[in-house]
Amino acid sequence: MPANVTTRILLRSKRLNIYLVRYAQGHKVVPHVDMIAQGRLYKLNCVLKKPKAGGEFVCEKNVFNLFGRVILFRPDLYQHRVSRIERGNRWLLSFALTAR
Repeated sequence: MPANVTTRILLRSKRLNIYLVRYAQGHKVVPHVDMIAQGRLYKLNCVLKKPKAGGEFVCEKNVFNLFGRVILFRPDLYQHRVSRIERGNRWLLSFALTAR
């Protein structure tokens, strides 16, 4: 049985990380807030492929959200989650920037 989440690190530095993530059918992300040691965390998520059913991203507050495809938010301040993926896979290109 394949893993529910596959993450490939495309870039890792002190302030910027870039990931390519595949969320498989049946996976969900429970409500949470991302903890960081210091600074402010910003995430820009680009949904490359939406699942056929489910897998909707929900956040208490976004900086912006363009058609559910390009989302900028503060995961260190606002609770966010992804509903269960009912059918298909969700592919995401995620940029995480830590600002001081």
